[in-house]
Formats: sequence, structure tokens, C-alpha cells
Amino acid sequence: MAIYITRDFQRAAEVITFVGREIHAHGWSAAASSNYSLRLNSECCAITTPGKDKGKLAPRDIMVVDLDGHPITPQTPSPETLLHTSLYQHNPQIGAVLHTHSKTATLLSRLLKGQMLLLEGYELLKAFAGITTHETVLRVPIFENSQEIDKLSFRITQYLQQAPQTYGYLIRGHGLYTWGKDMAEARRHLEAFEFLLDCELEMLKINR
Repeated sequence: MAIYITRDFQRAAEVITFVGREIHAHGWSAAASSNYSLRLNSECCAITTPGKDKGKLAPRDIMVVDLDGHPITPQTPSPETLLHTSLYQHNPQIGAVLHTHSKTATLLSRLLKGQMLLLEGYELLKAFAGITTHETVLRVPIFENSQEIDKLSFRITQYLQQAPQTYGYLIRGHGLYTWGKDMAEARRHLEAFEFLLDCELEMLKINR
């Protein structure tokens, strides 16, 4: 499949590169951590290759995988690719997925002992697609970290089937995953999450 030379892929690579550099500038993706993806069609997506400094991300650092996580272009995908492709398989309306490793998300996921973070009463909840009032409870599941990505992605998909109004999740000690219908919406959700998680972390500090 020669999809990697098409205009769709070239455009996707440019978008991912631009957003990735912006995310790094905010301090949400330290060193070579994190990965970002953009759906190309019903069969595949463009995604960052592993081990790349996200502050220096370039179109050559983007590859194509099918929705089972298998590479279409010559590069080797990240082991976490399945956490992206399983979301695309789960919901055809998802057009972009962003995974970050911010200090706030990492610390908060370690400090919270339960399996769920509840965000409520914040005006910024209206940044999430479909939420129109601060009188909302947004449930953010926290999954235990695992090197068995296939089993982890299965657990996450099972949860999402029972809770379709989910906008993102945390992996304990690891980071945040969020998504949207396109890259702009995923980027907005990411910024809203990072703000709200930072508020929750500060509240924990104050309350303690």
C-alpha cells in the first residue's frame, strides 16, 4: 500500500508534527515520551514513531499503521500503538488520539488510590465536546500500568463499551490519553484535561 506518499498522509504528518512540538513546548511530553496519532481512513492511521524527541518532531518521524497496530510503512511502531488503534476500532467517530506524560498527570495518577477521578463543578468542563454546563461530573478512569499492552487495551475497550461518554483516561504513573473527532478537538480536550488535573493536584496539596 503506497498510502505513505499520498497527500492525506503528508498533511497528517504535518499536523501531528505541529501539534507535537506545541505539546512539548507546554511541558506535557518530556524527553522522547508520548505518542500522537491521526486517523487517515477506516483502515489505518498516522502515528509518531518511538524514541523521538517531541520538541524536534519532523514529518519523517511519522509512520502509518493499520487498525490492528501493524506497520504499513517501513518503520517500527511503538509498543503503545495498540492503545491508539483500539480507540479507532472502538469508535469510528474518533479522528485523533493524544497521549502525554505531563508531570501533573503522572503525579496525580500516583497519589490517587482509587480507580476513578471525578471532575465536577469546573467551568472548563464545557471545553469537552457535548458538555454544556459546569453542573457535570466527568469520570476519568485510572488504569494500572502494564507492559502487556494487548491486555491493557482490552481492559480499556471493555470500560469504554460500558461508559461511552468518556473523554480520556489515566494510566497510573504513566500519563494521559485523550481524543476527539479531529486533531483540533483532541488538542482542546488535552489542554482542558491538563488544566483540570493541575487544579486537582493543587487541591490535594492544599487539603493536605
